[in-house]
Amino acid sequence: MSIKFPILLIIIFIPVILLSQEEEKYVPETDPLVLQKLEQWQDMKFGLLMHWGTYSQWGIVESWSICPEDYGWCERKNGNYQNYFEYVKDYENLKTTFNPVDFNPEKWASAAKNAGMKYVVFTTKHHDGFCMFDSKFTDYKNTDSACPFSSNPKADIAGEIFSAFRKEGLWTGAYFSKPDWHCADYWDPYFPPMDRNVNYDPAAYPEKWEKYVQFTHNQILELCSNYGSLDILWLDGGWVQKLSKKEISEIYFDRLEDVGSGFVKTEVINQDIRMDELVEKARAKQPGLIVVDRAVYGKNQNYLTPENRVPEAALPYPWESCIIAGGGWSWTPDAKYMSGKDAVHLLVDIVAKGGNLLFNIAPGPQGQWHDGAYTLLEEMGEWLDVNGEAIYSTRAIAPYKSGNVCFTQREDGSVNAIYLAGEDEQSLPEKVIIEGLPKGDFETIKMIGWNKPLKWQKETSGISIEIPKKLRENLPCDYAWVFTF
Repeated sequence: MSIKFPILLIIIFIPVILLSQEEEKYVPETDPLVLQKLEQWQDMKFGLLMHWGTYSQWGIVESWSICPEDYGWCERKNGNYQNYFEYVKDYENLKTTFNPVDFNPEKWASAAKNAGMKYVVFTTKHHDGFCMFDSKFTDYKNTDSACPFSSNPKADIAGEIFSAFRKEGLWTGAYFSKPDWHCADYWDPYFPPMDRNVNYDPAAYPEKWEKYVQFTHNQILELCSNYGSLDILWLDGGWVQKLSKKEISEIYFDRLEDVGSGFVKTEVINQDIRMDELVEKARAKQPGLIVVDRAVYGKNQNYLTPENRVPEAALPYPWESCIIAGGGWSWTPDAKYMSGKDAVHLLVDIVAKGGNLLFNIAPGPQGQWHDGAYTLLEEMGEWLDVNGEAIYSTRAIAPYKSGNVCFTQREDGSVNAIYLAGEDEQSLPEKVIIEGLPKGDFETIKMIGWNKPLKWQKETSGISIEIPKKLRENLPCDYAWVFTF
């Protein structure tokens, strides 16, 4: 046990360390088709992420309750929760009751489009291994006959979602988990799982690991072959990666000491699924495919994905904050959604720093969204209907933000100054002060939604803009107002 304990620590914490460094490491893409798509993706600014699976029936965190780690998000409260192995059986038996008869992807796609979203990323498979697409390489899927929804005309959920969103003009992205805790070639039933990682040493069982590599490749190639045009392959589970002992020992430790037994030789499990080969095969079927190998430093992470947070400053490469809109990543019955004001301010802050917002909304067990999700998206859509030109196809420009004013730059070089309303501010003041302007050469200032130039004058550290009473009483939108110059 003294040898295994430090090994376990290293395996668990490596992904966390890498995630904390994500803002410091990026390898630029060289494929011209991918670069072209990345540029288009950076123009989109706003997308939808959906976590959905059998776990929605229990209203619990997606997948993690079957992971034998001692974290809050791994807590077990349903089924035979006092016995881990019985709990896993109960969890996996949710397949036999999953029947989202109210599933209506056209309604979701319409709401997303009206909200101003430009792309969707859907969880085709999370870490638990349950497939929301019709994979021929497993029977742990919603299209298997043991799942009651398999007889529904819309049984191939991923296909229905991608089709509905494409019809509304949105890009499609497939979330796919590299680890699969249901697959016997990842969690071998002979060994008990100890944590989120493969529960055997791939170097000691190369044939078994190769079967898992092929299983992973085959499922991803199914998604790239059978589901129409795919724009983004969004891979999760960054601990499944090529990682050598030498790399880990040089970066993270010189030695580990086990109290009472002196120096302990440590080993690191290398979970190499041959990403370079996989990406090449995927792009042979989907030319220009954007690949996001999350939290894994290297050329297969085309953009970075800060999770549930916004970087403090602009980042010098493509990035996207994936943020929970309400509740959790997965369905919770009593989810409370972000206010329209907070969501608009969040989007503006992210775009001003050069990023995209990927907003997560989780469907429920019957295939429904909360009413609060529709209300939130409607409010965002109303704001973007007025001010979209200050968001889409813009780029970051220093100083990015000054006080409660964010800046974006358009393709023609003009600058937007987006005034974010204060906590109790329902309208603009008579005079708006903007400091730290990124552009000093301009003659007129206008507000989007108001067709008359505004009076302004230079101040010591910026400019002041007069807001006429008629405009203050008839503002074109709520929450934030855009000045252009």
